[in-house]
Amino acid sequence: MITSERFVTGLDITSTHTCAVVLSESAKHETGPSAARVLGVGLSATEGMRNDTVTNLEATREAVHTCLREAELMAGREVDSVFVGLPGRHVDLTYSTGIVAISGAEVMAGDVRRVQEVGRAVPISTERELLHAIPQGYSVDHRPGIQDPVGMSGTRLETEICIVTAASTACRDLRKAVDRAGYRVREIVLRPIATAWAVLEERERKGGVALIEVGGASTEVAVFEGDRIMRLFTVPYGARSVSGDIVKGLGVPPDEAERVKERFGVALTKLAQPDDKIEVSGPMPGAKRRVSAELLAHIIEQRMDEIFGLIYEDLDEQNLLEILGTGLVLTGAGASMPGTLELAQNVFNLPVRMGEPGVGMSGLADAVRRPKFATSVGLAAYGGQRTRRNGRGPLRRVVKKTNAWLKDFF
Repeated sequence: MITSERFVTGLDITSTHTCAVVLSESAKHETGPSAARVLGVGLSATEGMRNDTVTNLEATREAVHTCLREAELMAGREVDSVFVGLPGRHVDLTYSTGIVAISGAEVMAGDVRRVQEVGRAVPISTERELLHAIPQGYSVDHRPGIQDPVGMSGTRLETEICIVTAASTACRDLRKAVDRAGYRVREIVLRPIATAWAVLEERERKGGVALIEVGGASTEVAVFEGDRIMRLFTVPYGARSVSGDIVKGLGVPPDEAERVKERFGVALTKLAQPDDKIEVSGPMPGAKRRVSAELLAHIIEQRMDEIFGLIYEDLDEQNLLEILGTGLVLTGAGASMPGTLELAQNVFNLPVRMGEPGVGMSGLADAVRRPKFATSVGLAAYGGQRTRRNGRGPLRRVVKKTNAWLKDFF
């Protein structure tokens, strides 16, 4: 019996923190693949990014190096290449149609490859870089809504391709930061796609779902229905906006605002006891004062309600609320505060759950079962699937909930 093990690393660089996850899978060639294992996890503060854009290469390099070294030490092995996430604010979506004649009496795999090639053969500006070309479904002899046309009879095969491009400068800066840290970028992946890979269930995707990732500098929203990406947009407020409001509302320094938010913060005012007090710094060095926990909760709720309200307005304007048959999934570092789920339910009047990465994995899976690790877990899982499809090892897709959804990205 031959047993081999391959591993892949996902790296998520945000404006507040950098996360790395190393996943591994042993494949026993005689008995089939085993479950994915989390081998290593790294986390470091990010100082070199602002609004999801690299503003200081050296500081970003240091964050990447620190994070990956921690993951390497935990995993007990060296990392040479990583799959890196890119925020949606740098990305544009366009759509293209591919049409080919079916070569025989029925659709073959070669016909599917040809129609995909035709669909993604679109001119791209030198200022843009192609990240993904995602089939949105197929049509055989004008019969739409087909997910897998292989084996169907017909003479004409058609597909719509979602072309995902990113700003070339943003991609180059990410590659430079990772390269200077001593690692290589295997691929740059749209962050909402990676996050969806980690936390969405197949029934949610097929039934219509909005994935809301509350990050540090911004909140990213992706709407999926069936095999289609229906909408992708960014709200320019996130966890840092909440902290900034606490700085102004309580008159405390930024580092103390973060501490107070992490320790005492809730997203609903009604969850705070009216008589509870929180000790914060006073106007003089070393001085302390007490402020109302209810006031802190009110400050947080106002900002989170604004974020969710802006998302609601966009989805309503695009007539997408009605397709969200399975509701919303929240994730990201800014979504873990008590009361966030209930607040979102109040705003959208839809089912809402927290997206938990690492479900079904072994090893150090408990270490990544927090919303802030959703993207890095998804990046590593996506990388595992890409590695297997490219014939570089026995890695299989580790998040089986997404079924065959992402198999045709390229």
